[in-house]
Amino acid sequence: MLVTDPKKRITAFEVLRHSWVQFGGEAPDEPLDSLVLGRMKQFSAMKKLKKMALRVIAQRLSQEEIAGLKEMFKMIDTDNSGQITFEELQNGLQRFGANLAESEFGARMQAADIDNSGTIDYQEFIAATLHLNMTEREDSLLATFSYFDSDCSGYITQDELQKACQEFGINDIHINELMCEVDQDNDGRIDYNEFVATMHVGNPEFGKGLGSKGLTIGLMETLPVS
Repeated sequence: MLVTDPKKRITAFEVLRHSWVQFGGEAPDEPLDSLVLGRMKQFSAMKKLKKMALRVIAQRLSQEEIAGLKEMFKMIDTDNSGQITFEELQNGLQRFGANLAESEFGARMQAADIDNSGTIDYQEFIAATLHLNMTEREDSLLATFSYFDSDCSGYITQDELQKACQEFGINDIHINELMCEVDQDNDGRIDYNEFVATMHVGNPEFGKGLGSKGLTIGLMETLPVS
């Protein structure tokens, strides 16, 4: 559970100054609600396996890498329960200027709530708001694939997907459908190339072919252009 003194909560301005959202040493002009909603919008369009993989990646990141996200979670989780309710998400983002219909807030909530518990826990929030350049890092991809490929066979099988879903508390999912979304050659298993292809679907083009430089581009490059 995350507990913090409300008097010591970081402000929206301080979050925007954090290295997590800065680009070229300067904080973006984008308001806090857009930072969260922009990434949640991307997350809502992802395949289920990619959402699960991002949660695995989130668990591996250092406190320094997710410091800005952690502070944002604490700002929204006003009762310090370690869980963000629909009301907290809506009120928290409205407090910083978000102007969405209730149904749109609900869609963001449902997308981030991977285990369908009715709330967004800390790891789910990190996964839903994580910078997508994390899916371009070879070390992250290899480690995440290995998490699912528990027998180190070089393939993710239906049994292994079922096991991963159980670990995440996901019960209302059809494994066959999840497999078909990713298994491009229809051999009943997911190889590393198929996994990587799924992780790259929907990612901004900026990260391709740029090497390490592509991994350091700021948040504004990932937000949808209106």
